[in-house]
Amino acid sequence: MAKESIAELIAQLYSSKISRRDFGKRAAAAGLTATLAGQVLAVHATRAQSPEAGEMPASTTIGEQGFLASTDTSKGTIKIYSSWPLTGSMEGTGGDAVVAAQMAFDDFGNASGGYALSYEALDDGVAANNGGWEAGKETENANKAINDASAMVLMGTYNSGAGKIAIPILNSAGMAMISFANTYPGLTVAIEGVTEEGEPEVYYPSGARNYMRVCPADQIQGGAGARWAYNEQERRKAYVLDDNSLYGKGVATVFKNTFQELGGEILGAESYDPTLDNYQTLMTSIADKGPDIVYCGATVENNPAKILQDMRSVMSVDDVIYMGSDGQNNQAFVDGASDAADGAWLTFGGYTPDKLLEIGGPGGDYVTRITDKLGHSPDAYAVYSYESVVAVIQAIARAGEADRAKILAELMGTKDFVSLLGYTWSFNENGDTDSSIIGLSKVIDNQITFQEAIS
Repeated sequence: MAKESIAELIAQLYSSKISRRDFGKRAAAAGLTATLAGQVLAVHATRAQSPEAGEMPASTTIGEQGFLASTDTSKGTIKIYSSWPLTGSMEGTGGDAVVAAQMAFDDFGNASGGYALSYEALDDGVAANNGGWEAGKETENANKAINDASAMVLMGTYNSGAGKIAIPILNSAGMAMISFANTYPGLTVAIEGVTEEGEPEVYYPSGARNYMRVCPADQIQGGAGARWAYNEQERRKAYVLDDNSLYGKGVATVFKNTFQELGGEILGAESYDPTLDNYQTLMTSIADKGPDIVYCGATVENNPAKILQDMRSVMSVDDVIYMGSDGQNNQAFVDGASDAADGAWLTFGGYTPDKLLEIGGPGGDYVTRITDKLGHSPDAYAVYSYESVVAVIQAIARAGEADRAKILAELMGTKDFVSLLGYTWSFNENGDTDSSIIGLSKVIDNQITFQEAIS
């Protein structure tokens, strides 16, 4: 290759016409040695930190290594929607996720691949369900996205049951969907004894995958919780509850099956009615069976706080552990349960904000900045809302066109994403992240406090 071709490659790198990853691939073909290519990239990285470069601050550079944001919007506008609950008991979780998403768009200049990026947050919740999601609203939101010609991606949902509705609608339209919080396994994989017949194929009428999630699924979370309870806490008798949702029942079933496989005894497993205002009879019945742990798979809008309150009226924190799934790993649950929340154990697919501050670096910087915006520590899942946006922005840049199929392919092909949580992740062929970190927190003095990683 002529030197001029190598020079052209370098010029394209420094003018942001190609990414650092593309430069690395094409440099070898152009005849540039690995040593020299590394030197070029090192100089580029130094220049990329200067204010003149026009990219986002170094503290927010995550995702594709060496990605350089661009302010070019000459090609027009791309629309990105999100869909999750924003009111009632979900106001904190959903609202924080929206703020995190907008912060990510702002960090990247609200532009990518030559396009201005326009973001609209849709609410799939209803007041009648304490702000929880409703099937009609989710259907409406999904159809709004696919019928907007400028829309390329839907970010959502929060609830796995809502995802079950939205995925097929977007799949038929060939639009990418990326979730920051869905954890029910059956949306992407089949697991005997946990998922329903026909899953996950039933959600993909086109035969191709269009759905991704950036958080670990419940076959990891539920199993990790059961192993911790049995091996670390030496619990042997469990009673398992769920809120009768797709998500709650799924994670509770994984916990139950794993606990049994380890040799533990399941004293009972049932779905509770989330609309009740009193669970004293249920809790008295459970207490009579003599459990040493009660596991509850539920999201905050489905009344697990009241479950815990009534549990503590008949079972002491010293004798019986309460373990809740990640749908309860939020301040709304703690506030709802009041003093009964003290001592509760809660899992989460990753690290909570207090742990990110401890780790420091980009993750700590993210927590500091969003806390300033919110006036409170962010919901744990908001970090994945931020990362979803970054993955979308960088996929649009790689595609370089307002083309749903191309952007979907680039998003599904996300590899070696540098996370705010201090590791890298990639999407597999099913659309799942290959991250398997499950964090365990304990409520201490009304605060969710990270304890350890249990997976």
